[in-house]
Amino acid sequence: MQTKKEKQELDLLHGSLWNKILLFALPLAASSILQQLFNSADVAVVGRFAGSQALAAVGSNGAVINLLVNIFVGLSVGANVMIARFLGEGNTSQVRKAVHTTVLVALLSGLLIMILGLIITRPILQLIQTPHDIIDLATVYLRIYFLGMPFMMLYNFGSAILRSRGDTKTPFICLLISGIINVLLNLFFVIVCKLSVAGVGIATVISNIISASLILWFLTHEKGALRVNLRRLRMDVDILKSIAKIGLPAGLQGVVFSLSNICVQSALNSLGSDTVAGSAAALNFEYFVYFLLNAFTQACVTFTGQNYGAGEYARCRRVTQLCLLMGFVFSTSLSLIFFFAGKGALHFYTTETAVIEIGLVRMKYCLVMQFISVFMDVLSGSMRGLGYSLTPALISFAGSCAFRLLWVYLVFPLAPSFATLMWVYPISWLISSVASIVAYFIIRRRVANQQPNTTKTLSA
Repeated sequence: MQTKKEKQELDLLHGSLWNKILLFALPLAASSILQQLFNSADVAVVGRFAGSQALAAVGSNGAVINLLVNIFVGLSVGANVMIARFLGEGNTSQVRKAVHTTVLVALLSGLLIMILGLIITRPILQLIQTPHDIIDLATVYLRIYFLGMPFMMLYNFGSAILRSRGDTKTPFICLLISGIINVLLNLFFVIVCKLSVAGVGIATVISNIISASLILWFLTHEKGALRVNLRRLRMDVDILKSIAKIGLPAGLQGVVFSLSNICVQSALNSLGSDTVAGSAAALNFEYFVYFLLNAFTQACVTFTGQNYGAGEYARCRRVTQLCLLMGFVFSTSLSLIFFFAGKGALHFYTTETAVIEIGLVRMKYCLVMQFISVFMDVLSGSMRGLGYSLTPALISFAGSCAFRLLWVYLVFPLAPSFATLMWVYPISWLISSVASIVAYFIIRRRVANQQPNTTKTLSA
């Protein structure tokens, strides 16, 4: 008889797909949105109780954080793909090696980011021309934030391990508990203790420790190949190479995005702290939409990885189609809800009229147009699941980083307004999406041609 745990696991290789994709994606989306809600609580608490300068200091640091984090988050994607593939193949021995390698990579990468972040925080903020009136606050927040990196990495990699077998509910539970504590600590440290951005940073570190501890507890109490034994943490070089082959291009793609966004942030900083604050407030709603879309991207990665490992190539194609459709419908619906909420939604973060008006401009140019990125994101996930990770990374470099740099340094100076700057996002999404569509069909045909003796082809 199956255990209760086994019954709750998703069979990604057989039966209907659409309902399993939803069962996978929606808890993952809920986890990411919940995490962003808690991050938004950081912004909201300092914005309402510590002023617009504190709001700008906390809200403008996303690009800097992502620059250092994304390369290793990409490795977690590689771990997800490889573990899912081994599960699809039924290779229990390789699953165990990959799981223990992944946990060790998480701990080492977290320590590296923490040390690097503490050293380069101030120079990076100066490099991107952070306004003088918020740079000290931003430095304090970032340095405290980076202290929690080992725990954040452990949670992210642990979640990737569980996602590889279709479990997105356990990471959601861990995040829910730690996030509630984060909000309560935000209120306590900022309102009661008057610690401003430092209080928000401390609360974030504590919540990261809690989420990492919970995810580690679940992993050490797993049954079967995914169970973690801390005494058996070893770095399997061959598996690490396989993870890196997929994960490093994914991480570099994230770094490319972050570099381009840092350049945009630098141009944004030149427009003053009110503009920075308004943009930071509106950006939170884009995060909500992105995380909903990214849930279907991760579903595409995991489902494609397992089915590719099992030789179910036609099923890989169906996974991609369903994830594109669902990602478009869900993300577009949420974008429109936020857009029509307008001032009421932005009022959650600030009561200052000038800041709200800036936020509305960003919503008009970016939030409403975010549906364009569906093809870029989901098809990148599909290509990674098939083992082609470098291609979407190169597309990202050309369509996002290179184009955005050209826009910031050639177009923006001709008309240095906030609206001019915001146009860079939908245009770069369009370029990258078109390139991703072309690349996906080329790779799909290539994979199909590699399987000449089977009817289970991607071109079926």
